[in-house]
Amino acid sequence: MTYIVNDNCIKCKYMDCVEVCPVDCFHEGPNFLVIDPDECIDCTLCEPECPVEAIFSEEEIPNGQESFLQLNAELAKKWPVISEKGPAPADAKQWEGVPEKLKLLER
Repeated sequence: MTYIVNDNCIKCKYMDCVEVCPVDCFHEGPNFLVIDPDECIDCTLCEPECPVEAIFSEEEIPNGQESFLQLNAELAKKWPVISEKGPAPADAKQWEGVPEKLKLLER
C-alpha cells in the first residue's frame, strides 16, 4: 500500500510531511507535492503532519479523488525528490480548503 497527496495540497504545498519521511519519497512540483508509490513504505508518519489533510492511504482516498493515485505515480517520475522542508507559498492560507483545485495544478 502507498500514500497519496490529493488536491488539498495544490497551491498550499506545506512541506511538514517532507521532514518526517524516512525514505525521501516526496517529489516537488511548482505548486504541489506528490508521493512516489515505489518508494513509500507505508510508515504513516506523513499523514498527521499535513496541516491541510491532503495525504491519504490508497485505501482511504476520498470519493472523486481516485485519479490522484495515478497522478502521484506519474509526477513522481518527472519531478525531483525533496528531502527538506521549504517555505510554503506566500498565499497558501488563502487556498486552504478550496475545493476542486486540480485545474490549478502546474506541471
